[in-house]
Amino acid sequence: MKITELLTKQTIKLNLESSQKENVIDELVTVLDQAGKLSDKAGYKAAVINREKQSSTGIGEGIAIPHAKTASVKEPAIAFGRSTAGVDYESLDGQPSHLVFMIAATEGANNTHLEALSRLSTLLMREEIRKKLLNAGTEEEIIDIINQHDKDDEDEQAEESRTPSAKGKILAVTACPTGIAHTFMAADALKEKAKELGVDIKVETNGSGGIKNALTAQEIEDAVAIIVAADKQVEMDRFAGKHVIEVPVTAGIRRPKELIEKALKQDAPVYKGTGGKAAANDDGAAKGGVSGFYKHLMSGVSNMLPFVVGGGILIAISFFWGIKSADPTHPSYNEFAATLMNIGGGTGAFGLIVAVLAGFIAMSIADRPGFAPGMIGGFMATQAQAGFLGGLIAGFLAGYIVILLKKMFAGLPQTLEGLKPVLIYPLLGIFLTGVLMHYVINPPVKMIMDGMTNWLEALGTGNLVLMGIILGGMMAVDMGGPINKAAFTFGIAMIAAGNFGPHAAIMAGGMVPPLGIALATTFFRNKFSKRDREAGITCYFMGASFITEGAIPFAAADPARVLPACIIGSAVGGGLSQLFNVTLPAPHGGLFVIFTTNHAFLYVLSILIGSVVTALILGILKKPVPKEA
Repeated sequence: MKITELLTKQTIKLNLESSQKENVIDELVTVLDQAGKLSDKAGYKAAVINREKQSSTGIGEGIAIPHAKTASVKEPAIAFGRSTAGVDYESLDGQPSHLVFMIAATEGANNTHLEALSRLSTLLMREEIRKKLLNAGTEEEIIDIINQHDKDDEDEQAEESRTPSAKGKILAVTACPTGIAHTFMAADALKEKAKELGVDIKVETNGSGGIKNALTAQEIEDAVAIIVAADKQVEMDRFAGKHVIEVPVTAGIRRPKELIEKALKQDAPVYKGTGGKAAANDDGAAKGGVSGFYKHLMSGVSNMLPFVVGGGILIAISFFWGIKSADPTHPSYNEFAATLMNIGGGTGAFGLIVAVLAGFIAMSIADRPGFAPGMIGGFMATQAQAGFLGGLIAGFLAGYIVILLKKMFAGLPQTLEGLKPVLIYPLLGIFLTGVLMHYVINPPVKMIMDGMTNWLEALGTGNLVLMGIILGGMMAVDMGGPINKAAFTFGIAMIAAGNFGPHAAIMAGGMVPPLGIALATTFFRNKFSKRDREAGITCYFMGASFITEGAIPFAAADPARVLPACIIGSAVGGGLSQLFNVTLPAPHGGLFVIFTTNHAFLYVLSILIGSVVTALILGILKKPVPKEA
């Protein structure tokens, strides 16, 4: 498909009226809508604005390429707008944009137009083309300029800078969230600069149409270094043992020379991998490994984190009026405290965290069609008290169900393509996920919870320290899930029976995970990313407020290291509380009830020791993270 099949006279506006970014976006969205390219004008504009929030598409050199891939697009198209005065587009170089190309891509597989869109992105990197477009007097002249160079590009698109070089070969991977524009512009910038410097390079693009020009195992083995210019997860474990430069995709566009020279000097850390190395086939196709699982998991965790942080802090603030201040029947009831609890607690943010986790895991696996089934599966896990582990199962289950549905309905006629995202995927995805969660996943989880409760009741109080170790550790196993809830329920039952010791161990065990993680992010800063360190600060407040769920994002992102550290620390805290014969009559935890215990100082000491144990284990087990560019 030629670029000018997408860019027509009807989608060209030679004189943009506005000098402000959002107004220009609105102008070009209107151009596309009037040309009959959109089925939902407002939906498409919202998708473009959302893409801008990830990073500006004003790439510099006077160019901006706003774009979105969404079901709001009726047929793929390109709109072009030109501003002589320039548009304040928040460009990466701080300069005004004069050439604005808006790309409207349709959802679904087999989009042949994506190749044309990627060629446009590549053409715009050429200064001579930009000058011609700035000086063109008519829409026809714009079309002629694109046609002339599109032919040249079609003849040369398979060429790469493969000149044998004594400097050694460099490999690169480029990827942006939508895989339409920046991916290919970064690739072209790197190839052009490598050609200019006489450097042998091969660039793999992770675009909307899939992986192109994939790197082979032999090429990776022979490479001097690898440049990864990406704003989304790419297969990394295949680069274990190689010098890897990791930067945003815009750095590939703006700083290709710097990156190539840095690669030649091997001025980059050696990539260690995650332990589940996914190699490349001889033909460049990636084999399975843990990286895909990790990418999906991180998508869920990163989107869940704001709910955990915001909801947890609101719950903690509500306790300032008293533990029972949200209960209308209690003397300490406060209307504002109840409002805070409703917003942050189970009827608000905290009631959504498992559903959000599952929804975004499913969306990472199956794209937007996976979101609704994942959310429903996660919500059902919440209702069944399956905790975040149930949410993980629901997310992956929903995602792969939708992948299966995509394969099953791949042969539908083109005229029925529009039914897939609006009817087939949500209907069958939600139905199948819901049925499996209700009949297959939730019943055994319920059995596990009941079994744990019965086992604890049979254990009795004969060995308080052992019970404290077990109960404290259980609070950290699934952090709000069935095992955690089984221990909590047992503690409440013991209070009702007049035995206040077990609940002290339970509360200590519930406070240790977020407090231990908070300490680890403070004293082992090189083991955590900037985002993790910021989240670690909130864990101090959550741990002090007995909000064990504050540790969930860390546990979900790195369960193999975080869960053992938290379980051991919680077990130590719970066991010490019983060694010191601490009792707690309040059916809650946190700083607010510490002075209701019989030994407040020893209770605080138990919690602190358990938290330090967790922090030390994390400091030993976790590997240093690469320095962020």
